[in-house]
Amino acid sequence: MRLSDSIESFIKTMLTQEEPEVELKRNELAEYFNCAPSQINYVLATRFTQDDGYVIESRRGGGGYIRIVRVCHGGGQKLLYLVQERIGNAIGEAEAARLIGQLAHERILSPSEANIMRAAISDAALAVPMPEPIKNAVRARTLKAMLTAVARENRPVPPPSAPSDETRL
Repeated sequence: MRLSDSIESFIKTMLTQEEPEVELKRNELAEYFNCAPSQINYVLATRFTQDDGYVIESRRGGGGYIRIVRVCHGGGQKLLYLVQERIGNAIGEAEAARLIGQLAHERILSPSEANIMRAAISDAALAVPMPEPIKNAVRARTLKAMLTAVARENRPVPPPSAPSDETRL
């Protein structure tokens, strides 16, 4: 078995149904496999991509880490697709709001998540003196970050429940 395959297998063994997220130290993993840290980077870049259903976060430095999150299929995969393909480097408020509305309608986002996202990407929230192309770039980055955070949750949004007799007034 090649080293890259061994590293991939080791990480995937750590990612189970019960534990869809793992935090590793790059140097410790490289030491364990007796390889250069760049080999770990290669495996992460080629075998744990968003297309494969993973989100990778890393922090460099002495207390640095690599966090690998397996995203659930369905809604999580759609969110990752949107982050990669549809949003791009810039997005206008109306298009972003339509996208959020679509995700709420499909119950990938809860109503409260959708409302918070709409508020965060609104022109009112970005009412600072900067050119419109920069606002749209900030809006895209903000929306991507929020959708990635939701995708990491690995849970479907439950259908809305009907109010009980006790809650009706």
